[in-house]
Amino acid sequence: MDEHRDRFAGVEPICRVLSAHDCKIAPATYYAHHKRQVTPSARTVRDAKLKEQINEVFEANYRVYGARKIWRELNRQGHTVARCTVERLMRELGITGAVRGRRVITTLPGG
Repeated sequence: MDEHRDRFAGVEPICRVLSAHDCKIAPATYYAHHKRQVTPSARTVRDAKLKEQINEVFEANYRVYGARKIWRELNRQGHTVARCTVERLMRELGITGAVRGRRVITTLPGG
């Protein structure tokens, strides 16, 4: 749209043509998207800060804490965060807690 705005005298005529071809985009949607590209969303900003804090807690505890313990530690430190958010960010960071114990197989499968 940015390339063709001058040729079509603005965004509104382009949106009308697109709407006629079953691609409905409101001008307000275009402007909101265009404005948003400059500034990151609040979630993105908060996620970046939380990722740093999660890494600090993870490293401080010998890289063994899982999502539940990291979530509890962050809340103890005064950072209000949901456990599902910690889980999601840990997945994005590619970190997992230590898995204790082993699964013991007593019978041979298919035998």
